[in-house]
Amino acid sequence: MTPPTGTAPAPLSRDLPDIAATEKLGAAIADMLRTGDVVALYGELGAGKTTLARALISKLGHRGEVPSPTFTLVQSYDLSTVPVWHFDLYRIDDPDEIIELGLDEALAEGISLIEWPERMGAQLPANRLEIHLSYADNDDDGRRAELLAYGDWGHRLAEASHAL
Repeated sequence: MTPPTGTAPAPLSRDLPDIAATEKLGAAIADMLRTGDVVALYGELGAGKTTLARALISKLGHRGEVPSPTFTLVQSYDLSTVPVWHFDLYRIDDPDEIIELGLDEALAEGISLIEWPERMGAQLPANRLEIHLSYADNDDDGRRAELLAYGDWGHRLAEASHAL
């Protein structure tokens, strides 16, 4: 699992004026997911990574609470369609620790949502959707999302861009 080489794909950008828009983006991305997918969530603290993950997990069929995995490092959801692992790597110092969290199983059997993926180093799968969330200029509630598609995500994102 190594980062892709060559030029980065052109980002697909979306303005997210409020939490509802972030949740709508998460739900739209959920419709695109399949077993083995990795969604890497980048952004500062409070940028909306967990909000987006929560909406995505709910859209996939989870009906309970979706807590942030900041302290547990990983939350798993055994959904009827596909299992989902939600990783928060903020407190990980060594990329080798990630294997102990069940990453191999998650990559083989389910969908992996990874907050703070920059902590993975070379273990970050090359086939992934990256979502970079940032605060909108001069707007406490607004966010901006930039989606970068690697591997087979390129055509998938292009086909679904109208729904995002």
